[in-house]
Amino acid sequence: MRKEFEKFIFDRLKKRGEAVSFDDLYRPLAKQVTKKELDRWLEEQGRQGKIINTGRGYIIPKGGSEFTGKVVSVKKTFGFVRSDEDGSEYFVAGRYLNGAMPGDSVTIQTYIGRDDKTEGRVVEITEQKFSRFTGNIVNEFGELKVVPDSLSRCAMTIEDSDGYELREGDKVLAEISRRGETHAEHRCKILMSYGSSLKASACALSVLGLNGLTPIFPPEVIDNAKKVSDYRAISSEIPARLDLRDTPIFTIDSASTKDIDDAVSVEKTENGYRLGVHIADVSFYVRPKTHLDKEAFKRGTSVYYADRVIPMLPPELSNGICSLNPNEDRLAFSALMELDRNAEIVSYKFVKTVIRSRVKGVYSEINELLEGYNAKALCEKYAEVMDMLPVMKELAEKLKGNRIHRGAPQLSTTESILIIDENDYCIDVKPHESGLSQEMIEDFMLCANECAAKFGAENGLPFVYRVHENPPEDRLEYLKTGLTELRIPFNFDDGGAKPKQLSEILEWERGTDRFPVVNNLVLRSMAKAKYSPEPLGHFGLVLGDYAHFTSPIRRYPDLAIHRIMSDYLAGMTPDELGMRYGEFSAEAADQATQTEIIAMQTERECEDCYKAEYMKSKLGDVYEGVIVSCVPHGIYVMLDNTCEGMIRLDTLPYPDYFYDEAFSVKRVGKGPVFTVGKRIMIQVVKADVSSGNVDFEYCGEAEEDKR
Repeated sequence: MRKEFEKFIFDRLKKRGEAVSFDDLYRPLAKQVTKKELDRWLEEQGRQGKIINTGRGYIIPKGGSEFTGKVVSVKKTFGFVRSDEDGSEYFVAGRYLNGAMPGDSVTIQTYIGRDDKTEGRVVEITEQKFSRFTGNIVNEFGELKVVPDSLSRCAMTIEDSDGYELREGDKVLAEISRRGETHAEHRCKILMSYGSSLKASACALSVLGLNGLTPIFPPEVIDNAKKVSDYRAISSEIPARLDLRDTPIFTIDSASTKDIDDAVSVEKTENGYRLGVHIADVSFYVRPKTHLDKEAFKRGTSVYYADRVIPMLPPELSNGICSLNPNEDRLAFSALMELDRNAEIVSYKFVKTVIRSRVKGVYSEINELLEGYNAKALCEKYAEVMDMLPVMKELAEKLKGNRIHRGAPQLSTTESILIIDENDYCIDVKPHESGLSQEMIEDFMLCANECAAKFGAENGLPFVYRVHENPPEDRLEYLKTGLTELRIPFNFDDGGAKPKQLSEILEWERGTDRFPVVNNLVLRSMAKAKYSPEPLGHFGLVLGDYAHFTSPIRRYPDLAIHRIMSDYLAGMTPDELGMRYGEFSAEAADQATQTEIIAMQTERECEDCYKAEYMKSKLGDVYEGVIVSCVPHGIYVMLDNTCEGMIRLDTLPYPDYFYDEAFSVKRVGKGPVFTVGKRIMIQVVKADVSSGNVDFEYCGEAEEDKR
């Protein structure tokens, strides 16, 4: 009898040629098998790859193939596997991951799934890699288990709590201690408990722990830092350096900054301007292959979140002897640049110096002075550099004008300021507003970075460049589709889009309701900036040469090129430098790119937790916001305070709303259309601190006078 119903099912699936629901398969067989028996049999056939459950029903796999790949991500109900052969990524439904974890090497079988798209099924796990994950403690029938933040929806059994007194709702870091055939069958060990998952600071610590980030340095690194932090060495080093202590030099940062690694000096000359960018000489203290250097290389970058920092270097250096604190002698590596009256760089030189910053400038205070608010207290504080400010402003305006004239796209990005109280709760979120002094310092740093890259390229040095390649072809197609949908004219030739063309599109739409859409389109069309041992140019800045020179306290690539440039200035030839640093520069570029990606993801995830914590105190409140993106399952809305949340499609006024695969959610009948860039009213209905997700409900269109 079993063979007969098996033959019936296979014949039916072959004949239909499309997904058949469970009920359609069971109905003709109701007298022969129970639902439980049929379900078990279908599951068994699925494990063998003979039948596939697409989510909409069952099919016989066809048009597929087998290949090897790596699991790149696993979410609650699905994952993605990247092919080893061509880098293509394939969607894998959760039921067909077969317990695979991120980083695992697998054999995958493809099939034609829903919407005629190629999907995959993990046939075999050939190498196990992933181990650690974060999650929340739950009480399941009297037993404490871990529900992973991603990986699966199933609570995982705890084999070893490592002595932690766990409570329901705790945020933990765990690792797989024993694998099962499915995610639900895996077993885990608790590595760390951070406290309540309802508190953003605990959730942020779990994100840091998962990524191996800690403010604590190994004892040998601290010992190394203390030994090199000998302030007497500054005096003994002065005779070998250009002494700029009599030059009016000062720093400009936020009021809370402690790791100050850049200072500036500007003066007007007969032919234009003399710009000095003076950078902490970190390479003097962090020598190759020392404990300090190895730890800095491993970390790659400092990580900033909320009101905290995970530094690349121990505080003895980052906040101490390397920080360009006011009225203290400091060793620096200076870029001294001559610019003409149009602010074009005429010449430059790099030299080891000793400086003495006149004052710790604060962005907000400098902005007030530049705007003409000359309060007595501020004038007294900045007395030694007041005459420099108008010249700095004049030069910065010309540099910005040159950048715009080159065609560099002026993209808008949204940054946030999190206000944390004494109890470590986020009590407010505000948009970060960049004033004239921030833009001024940024333009001066760009000059120094450009000159550093020219120095490396022109002298044939092994180097670490900051590169930004042309938009990839697939992303450019996405941009073209979007612009066509919006009926915005463009004329990209066969060579791809030029920066100036993107800049013109942005400026044409700036100030309109459509600008957020266009800005996001252009932003998503860009390649990711990265580090490279080759000078590939910088598309976004429209520069042939660019490197990161100005932040060696917090970025390893800057420290790396300081070291190479220092040895060249000390007399080493390019060939000798190639032997010493050729392999190092490539390794440093790759490591810096990877650690930067981790840092950015970590900062974003931590920020989301804090924002959700703040919005949880606003449940029921009504706000105005702008639609920033539409997806098949909902609408993302950003509030004016930069907090973001989702309106789920199933909460909209009518049940037949659909995503138009472009920029809108709409319905066939009458009703409001939700388009990216449109301002609407929302109510906060849910905020999950652990995931950083916030849910909104639609309340109506925004008032016209608020648009």
